[in-house]
Amino acid sequence: MNSVTKTKSMVLTAMFTALIAVGAFIRIPIPVCPFTMQVCFTTLAGIILGKNRGAAASALYVLLGLLGLPIFAGGGGITYVLQPTFGYLIGFIAGSYLTGLIVHSGEITTKRLLAGSFAGLGVVYLMGILYYRIITVAYLHEPMSWGNLLLYCFLLPVPGDILLCVLSAVLTKRFMPVIRAGGVVS
Repeated sequence: MNSVTKTKSMVLTAMFTALIAVGAFIRIPIPVCPFTMQVCFTTLAGIILGKNRGAAASALYVLLGLLGLPIFAGGGGITYVLQPTFGYLIGFIAGSYLTGLIVHSGEITTKRLLAGSFAGLGVVYLMGILYYRIITVAYLHEPMSWGNLLLYCFLLPVPGDILLCVLSAVLTKRFMPVIRAGGVVS
């Protein structure tokens, strides 16, 4: 990798880290788990940057928040790991990786874009819901019923996130010639 490519890679990773942070503040308040634009940006990071750099952008976002920058939907700092919704942030890293892995495993088609986006979203929700349950039971000692957990942490926010996955796929198909011409993806 030459120095221009390395620089471009670092700039794009930093740009997606910033977009994920901004996405935390574009939200629709719903009970328990707010709906944010972060899924759109973590999905696009995996699609555009690929599995490793996409996951790195999401991981850098989480690291910066844990170091104290108030960039999470509910603030920041190391104690944020005790927030029930922290599992979604861990899921962003894994989701970006899985999205990039699937999308770049062959020719980039609409079907592959949607499959990667939805698989990444599934990982985000799986990790988010499991972490929420663990923290409310083990740390807060206020377990939420599985029914309420699925309602507030999945059924209410997932329709918007499905739309964000479709939007990510549409935007990628639209801008892929520009992205490829700029040397962002191979």
